[in-house]
Amino acid sequence: MPGGSRRARGWAAGVSGAIAVLLFSACGTQVAGAGGDSASTAGPLPWTTEEPAYVTAARLAADGRTLTLDVQVPKGPHPCVRDLKAVYTADVSTTVHVQVTLVSPDGDRRSGCTGTATESTRTVLPQALGGRELVVDNYTVFTPDGAKPPALRLCGDLGCHPAPTGCTSDSYVQALKTVDAPNHSYQDAVDCRGKWMVMQFSWPTGAASCGGDDKGCGSRLGDRYFFRAEKSGWRPIAEGAAGGCAVVQAREPDFPASMCENLAPLPASLHPHYSPAPSAGTGSASPTSR
Repeated sequence: MPGGSRRARGWAAGVSGAIAVLLFSACGTQVAGAGGDSASTAGPLPWTTEEPAYVTAARLAADGRTLTLDVQVPKGPHPCVRDLKAVYTADVSTTVHVQVTLVSPDGDRRSGCTGTATESTRTVLPQALGGRELVVDNYTVFTPDGAKPPALRLCGDLGCHPAPTGCTSDSYVQALKTVDAPNHSYQDAVDCRGKWMVMQFSWPTGAASCGGDDKGCGSRLGDRYFFRAEKSGWRPIAEGAAGGCAVVQAREPDFPASMCENLAPLPASLHPHYSPAPSAGTGSASPTSR
């Protein structure tokens, strides 16, 4: 029966096609599946011991020994901190040392611990702090001197008792930090007279570790700032790459003319400034010096 054979072959082909569709469909679902065992393959989040990002405040109870520290810790949609604790470690000369640690999975981005929060931890010193300085995690320092109890005073980069603002190398470092000078900046010229100062500084723009034959090592940029001394340190008055007294005396008329009238503009190679983009047909912008 030729017709019957053709019908049988057609039926078989249809069944084979349906089976193929089901197989391919199942295969595709498996490849693109959202579940599976991907989580088990990735493994559990690793919790590691670390120091807090910042220690922001310290308070000392009336007994002089019970210490409370506010610290910045990781935060996310799931638990991000375990075992936050402060531990007394040593007395060294005129300082008392405390270490703060916590356990967190924030080193793994899967944890979601990308935010921050403030939490507190407490410890009891073996003896009263007295007039000594408190050093937390070796780099954050607090002092009771000049503080309003129960708080301790957080010390700055120049220490707990920086020298009065003046014409000193330490104060020049503070001035550079105040204007956010780039790392590795050098003081090229400083004129400091009592409560006034003008400083020209520059910084390298080549590779951080390049050989003497690398021309990039000689590339530099720079700037010039005018300052007035205040109790908290040098306060910038104006940026003065243009030279002369116009910029600074527009901000501070009492700034001595003898400290600025002979200042030449910084060269464009040291302090490039690009003028606004010209309108169509006027050519391209060119660097000038402010």
